[in-house]
Amino acid sequence: MTVDRSRLPEVAPDPHFAFPVIVRHRLDNGLQVRTVEHPGVPVISFIVQVDGGSGADPSHQEGLAAIVADMIDEGTGSLSAIDVSDALARIGADYDVDVGADATTFGLTTLTRFADRGAALLASLITRPSLRDIDFTRVRQLRLDRLRQLKDLPPAVAERAFLRLLYGTHPYGHLPIGNDRALRDITRSDVVNFHEAVYRPDRATLVVVGPMAHSEMVRTAQDAFGSWSVARREPPFSTAAGDPSFNGRARLAIIARDGAAQSELRIGQLAARRNTPDYPSLLVMNAILGGQFVSRVNLKLREEKGYTYGARTGFDWRRALAPFVFQASVHTAATAEAVKDAVAEIAGMGADRPPSSDELVLARASLTRGYPRNFETAPQVARGVAQLALYHLPDTYFGEFIPNVNAVSAEHVVAAAKRYLRPDELTTLIVGDHASVGESLLSVGLGTPELLPSES
Repeated sequence: MTVDRSRLPEVAPDPHFAFPVIVRHRLDNGLQVRTVEHPGVPVISFIVQVDGGSGADPSHQEGLAAIVADMIDEGTGSLSAIDVSDALARIGADYDVDVGADATTFGLTTLTRFADRGAALLASLITRPSLRDIDFTRVRQLRLDRLRQLKDLPPAVAERAFLRLLYGTHPYGHLPIGNDRALRDITRSDVVNFHEAVYRPDRATLVVVGPMAHSEMVRTAQDAFGSWSVARREPPFSTAAGDPSFNGRARLAIIARDGAAQSELRIGQLAARRNTPDYPSLLVMNAILGGQFVSRVNLKLREEKGYTYGARTGFDWRRALAPFVFQASVHTAATAEAVKDAVAEIAGMGADRPPSSDELVLARASLTRGYPRNFETAPQVARGVAQLALYHLPDTYFGEFIPNVNAVSAEHVVAAAKRYLRPDELTTLIVGDHASVGESLLSVGLGTPELLPSES
């Protein structure tokens, strides 16, 4: 067949993507179970998602949810942490845990022939952890050591401080790791009480994905988690983070790092919830603005100005209002100009610089062309289903994603930018050399910089 190499081939339309069928079940103890048949590779994946992440940390006990999560695989019954590790190794299991703002997620993936053993082990760890004092002391010390390390990393310092600026005393206003003072005050009794209050079947969702029939997966879930009972009525503290309030004004702050060769920048504001109907438009908007290498902020600050190795924007999605954030590390001398350029790019999206047709096509393609690759394996599918449960999204969501993104127009992007990006209310944080950049920041037009202390 003759090939015309003088022009690029025509781009074909996106192939149809069908997400596998999700079947919902509910055990007698209140545990929600979602199963997905995933034929092919003989691997089964279990996800247990507990409704309570770092946003459920009681006041002045920041980091408690993460310590509890770390304690789960430290032992159960007569098994020590080493015994648990051996038990996972004997079935070739991959175990992981993630503490988010709204939920704590545990995952275990193993061969299908070990499905019952894997489920039973995971259930024992989550529902009957040992929570020994010696393990608690070690886990807490490891976290305190990690906090000391983070103090020397400007990106980590910026991330922690920026959350405080955006959320204040709201439950979202701290990272899962917490802070030094709170961690030192947390006791083993606090860990036990939190586990009893939050780790309950009526506050959890189990996702099972593998090459088994739905009935088999439900039977495995029942055998492993059916005896999980509710030990307490309601938690003695709030485990749900409502919407925070907007600052309503621009804010400029600096955390001083004397002699720093670079400034770590964060610019953003509270924007939208994950389940907003404008989600596809926001994704396309972000891809154009800072979500890919050829985005506006990266082309401006890296390619045109040479201020940084890379600049990007993104949403840190949550159930309640989530932040939209620009981040970059720039040369100290370019700090003020970089802030100006970033703010101008953010403001331009909803004003004098709507997306061009080329930007729109490229942004949509970046979100849709490789989308099916996100669901190739059983663990990927399981985590996707867990996300649906976390954000109360319909089971048809993933199958509708590509058409919804491809339907986003320039008008949709501009409308989303106008609704969710408020340039006059942006919060800007700089972690850098105050003596070198302080005076130049007066020309940015964001007011007098506020000097913040580093968090202990």
